[in-house]
Amino acid sequence: MEHREEELIRQHLNHDEELRGLYTQHQELKQKLEVFRNKLYLTNEEEIEEKRIQKLKLASKDRMMAILGRYQQEAR
Repeated sequence: MEHREEELIRQHLNHDEELRGLYTQHQELKQKLEVFRNKLYLTNEEEIEEKRIQKLKLASKDRMMAILGRYQQEAR
């Protein structure tokens, strides 16, 4: 996630519960992926889990970006 996106998200965290939940989930998934990325080798099950987590992380980012898009439209 880009620095600018992260700043925008943080501006709205205090008053948007859905965004706060998605951001927390995104950060947790990011940490889980780091565990897999720090391993030299992954089992088949770990590879599947890593891909599942990547998809969840991407979905949470997409939903956060949609929320930010609504805020940007409201600001116009």
